[in-house]
Formats: sequence, structure tokens, C-alpha cells
Amino acid sequence: MSRTRGTVNRAALGVVGLLLLLTGAWLAATDRAVAGQLPSWWPAAREGAVLLDREQLARWRGEGWWTPTVMAVAIGLTVLFAYWFLTLLRPGPARPLALPAPGGTVRPQALAEALTARVAALPGVARNRARVLSRRGQRLEVGLRVWLEPDTPPDAVLPGLRAATAEAEQTVAPYEVRARVRLSAASHRMPHVR
Repeated sequence: MSRTRGTVNRAALGVVGLLLLLTGAWLAATDRAVAGQLPSWWPAAREGAVLLDREQLARWRGEGWWTPTVMAVAIGLTVLFAYWFLTLLRPGPARPLALPAPGGTVRPQALAEALTARVAALPGVARNRARVLSRRGQRLEVGLRVWLEPDTPPDAVLPGLRAATAEAEQTVAPYEVRARVRLSAASHRMPHVR
């Protein structure tokens, strides 16, 4: 997630949280036990006050603009929050990783593709998938999903996987690499007989 998106998300979450906190504090202040202990400048609700008066609500519903306005605001907020949620799920463009060589950079996707090709060349590997994510600071997370050929023991592949992840770590030297490998056996597929 980009830094700007993260800042906007934290700011929006903070504003919503502050509004909810202030609303809850104001509603709690309507209780007689709490209202007597509040400072004099605190905006207190009068005794017996309700948040939404039924008569006033019925009067607003009688207006021609009330129902379409409430519907439009509710639909607009729902669409806005759904769009916001979907943008959070979509990863932003991965920025290149700076390497120690002057002007040297590498894209995380290119590193993942090279790692996938390196692991695919190992004996006993049916197929694999690699993912490289950059985290805050100088950290990278490498996720390897490896499917082994039938009857290949994991011990036969682990030294090659260690060597491949060590090469990736040397390639992005200033970054701290945390690799996570998940091994599975490829399924035995029987040929179809007609």
C-alpha cells in the first residue's frame, strides 16, 4: 500500500473514531449520575431529551425531499465505502527496491519471477509460485508455494530451496529477507480412458 493511501486511511479512521467517541460521550452525559460530574462547559442534553424525536421525524417524512435525500445519502455512503474497501484490497504499484549499486533497482515482481524460474529448475519440483512483498523499512517477505513431483520427499528439495532463497537474499543485500516456504505434493492424475 502506498504511503499516501496509508495516511488517508489512518486519517479517515481517526476522524470516524473521534466522531463516534464524541457522540458516545455526549450520549453518556445525558445520564443524571454522569451529568453532575461533568465540567460546566460540557454541552449537556436536557433531561428527558431523546436523540430522535418521533414527532419531528414524522414531520420530516411528510416533506417531499426527506425520503429521496436520506436514500441518496445512504446509497452514496454505501458506494463510497465499498469503493474504499475494494481499493484497499487491490495492491498498489510495487515500487522498485533500491540496491547498493549506484542507480541499481529491482522490481519485486522481477525478483519473484527469477525466484520462480530458479525453483522450477530444481529436481523434484512439479510447479511453484513465488511472491515478494516489501514491508516497512528494509524488509522483504518472500512467499514460496512449491508442489513436489509424486514420490519426491521434501528433504530432497529443501537444500535447493535454501540455496535459492539465499541467492535472493544476496541479490537484495541491504534488505532483510524473511522467506516462507509451503510444500505440497502434486496430485496423481490418472489419464482419462475412452
